[in-house]
Amino acid sequence: QQVRYAELTVTPDSHLLAGIEPDALSEALIRARRRARREHGVELAWIFDIPGELGLESGVRTIDWVERWAPEGSIGLGLGGPEIGVPRPQFDEVFGRARTMGLHSLPHAGETTGPETIWDAIRHLGAERIGHGISSVDDPELIRYLKENDIALEVCPTSNLCTRAVDDIEHHPMPSLMEKGVTVTLNSDDPGMFNTTLNREYELAHDVFGIDAHGLANLVHAAVAASYASETMKRELRAEIDYYIS
Repeated sequence: QQVRYAELTVTPDSHLLAGIEPDALSEALIRARRRARREHGVELAWIFDIPGELGLESGVRTIDWVERWAPEGSIGLGLGGPEIGVPRPQFDEVFGRARTMGLHSLPHAGETTGPETIWDAIRHLGAERIGHGISSVDDPELIRYLKENDIALEVCPTSNLCTRAVDDIEHHPMPSLMEKGVTVTLNSDDPGMFNTTLNREYELAHDVFGIDAHGLANLVHAAVAASYASETMKRELRAEIDYYIS
C-alpha cells in the first residue's frame, strides 16, 4: 500500500462490549502503534468511532473510555454506522466533551442520506472533516461552506458502491466534487469488508474517473493537508510524493 502515515478508525465500544478490559484495549493500541513504527516505518494515529446504531449510550461509553484511557496518538472522535434513523444532533454533548480534550470532530455524514445530515454534523458536532459526504454535491450552499471552511471529504468509491450509496461507479460524484473545488481525499473505508485496498481506489480513480498521475498526486497532497500529522511529518510526506512523480 506504500502507506507512511494513517489515521485509523477504532471502535472502542465494540471491544468493551465484547468483554475486553478498558486498560487492555488502550495498551494494545499503544503496542500496535509502536510496532507499526518500528517494524514498518508507518506512523499511526487513532480516531475513536461511535457506532451510531447503538445510540447515545454508546457515545457516552466511548467518550468515557477516551477521557480515561486514550493512548498516545489519539487525534479525533468519529461517528459511523448507519445514517438513516441516527440523528447527528443527539451526539452534540459527546463531541463537545471530545473538543475540550483537544480531539478533532470527524463524523461520517451524507453517504446514504442527503446534505442535511452533513449540515447537522457541522452545526451540532463541529465537524472539521466529513466521512463520505458525497450528497453535498446536491447543495450549492453546502459546497460553498465546505470550500470556505476547508472541510475535506473522505471519499470511498468502492464502499459507496457496496452500500448502494451510488447506483454505479461511473456516476460517482467524486469527479464533480473535485471540479467544484471541494477538498477530496481518497480512502478505502473498510478494506476487509469491501474487498478493496487503497491502491485499488487509486487505480479506480485513474481507470474510471480519468484522473491522471498528477491528479492522483494532488489527491495524496490533499490527504496530507487534511490530516492531523505533525508539520514535520507533512513536509516529509510532501517531499516523498513530489519525488515519486518527478
